[in-house]
Amino acid sequence: MIDPRAIVSPAAELAADVSVGPFSIIAADVTIGPGTVIGPHVVINGPTRIGADNRIFQFASLGDAPQDKKYRGEPTRLEIGDRNVFRENTTVNRGTTHDRGVTRIGDDNLFMAYSHVAHDCNVGSNAVFANCAALGGHVEIGDWVILGGLTAVHQFTKIGAHAFLAGGAIVTRDVPPYIMVAGNPAVPHAVNSEGLKRRGFTSEQIRNIREAYRTVYRRDLRLLEALERLDERAAGQPEVQTFVEFIRSASRSIVR
Repeated sequence: MIDPRAIVSPAAELAADVSVGPFSIIAADVTIGPGTVIGPHVVINGPTRIGADNRIFQFASLGDAPQDKKYRGEPTRLEIGDRNVFRENTTVNRGTTHDRGVTRIGDDNLFMAYSHVAHDCNVGSNAVFANCAALGGHVEIGDWVILGGLTAVHQFTKIGAHAFLAGGAIVTRDVPPYIMVAGNPAVPHAVNSEGLKRRGFTSEQIRNIREAYRTVYRRDLRLLEALERLDERAAGQPEVQTFVEFIRSASRSIVR
């Protein structure tokens, strides 16, 4: 399953059925789970752990040193879950000692060509990174997030679950769950209702989310006042509770 023209370190651990294409390089301290397919001209450096059934296309670079001038070669790592797809020229860097020392990627994500995940990012599951979408360091991406092509997310920003970032969006503040943002700088436009329908949210849940969105973004209230209005409703509406908790924990303020 390993092309004779590939270079695989004796200190790497590959499951028996891992496929490695020609001219790919797998360095020491790399572990790759079963069913993973690595195309030609891929470079994977360690320490890196890759789960099962991932697909890595040509010229992708995973687990290389962080692009951080403070980095001095410390033993940080990259952890990748299962069933992810990394298309051509995708780059994912390891963490730094200035954070948790690890970059993490969950399961079932699609990284289209030229997308980039910087050091110390934490990406959930079922996300889609369209072509050239890029994360600065220390970014957190929730589950089911979609990043349009050429989207750029500022370092230390958080993106809530089910959010939709339109193509070319420049995101400098936290994006609450469920909402759609666009522009430079990115501003909120609506609830990602179509995405929520596809993921099994009921009509009632979507109505609750829309009303919470209106309270925060359309009622001409101060943010604290809006959250106070939502607190009572959130107690019986878990989807709204998620929305409120995210806003209260926002570290860079939220898009407004």
